[in-house]
Amino acid sequence: MRLLPVAVAAAIVASSVSAPVVANTDQLVANICNYVQSDDKNRLRKKLKESRVKLRNIYSGVSCDGSSLLRTAYNANASSVGEFIAKRLSSKELNAAEADGSTILQWADANGHGGHSITAAIKEKVGG
Repeated sequence: MRLLPVAVAAAIVASSVSAPVVANTDQLVANICNYVQSDDKNRLRKKLKESRVKLRNIYSGVSCDGSSLLRTAYNANASSVGEFIAKRLSSKELNAAEADGSTILQWADANGHGGHSITAAIKEKVGG
C-alpha cells in the first residue's frame, strides 16, 4: 500500500528535475562557445570537467552561431583551444562531413587556414 504513494512522489520529482537540464545544457553550450571564442583553454577544460562531459561526446551537437567548435576556433584565431579540441576528437570525427558537407580540413583549406596550427594538429591526428 505504501509503495504507490512513494512511486507517485518519485515520478513527480523525476519530472520536475528534467526541466532544468535543458537550461543547464543551453548555458553549458553558451559557456563552451564563449571559451572557444576567447581562446581560454583552461576555462574550457574546467567547464567540461565540472559538467562531466567529454568533448568527443558533445562535439557534433554543439554549434556556435551555426559553426562547429573548430570553425569557431579558426574564425576567432583561437589556436590554443583549437589544438586542444583537435587532440580530443577522434580521427573519424575530424574526417566527418559537417553541416555544409565538407570536412574541417576541406573547409580550412578553402578558407585560407591551411597553414594554421589548428590545421597542423588536425592533420597530425588524422595521419595526413
